[in-house]
Amino acid sequence: MNSRVKVFGVIALLGFVAGIIAQVTATYFIPWFMSVLPLLGGATSFLISGFAGAVLTVAIVSVWAYMTGKKEPY
Repeated sequence: MNSRVKVFGVIALLGFVAGIIAQVTATYFIPWFMSVLPLLGGATSFLISGFAGAVLTVAIVSVWAYMTGKKEPY
């Protein structure tokens, strides 16, 4: 039971960090990127959001896979 609570805590912490990253991306990076690449116009925010979502998903799944992987006995 204790290890399950730890896993839930780590997942909650990862979600919290993902939310902070998404907010920083939406506040600072997307407006800057739209000014750098005006040719993409409205599609820029969708491209960046998709990329950020993909990176966050891979990071969260990687942490989950590492934490739940088979442990080799020593």
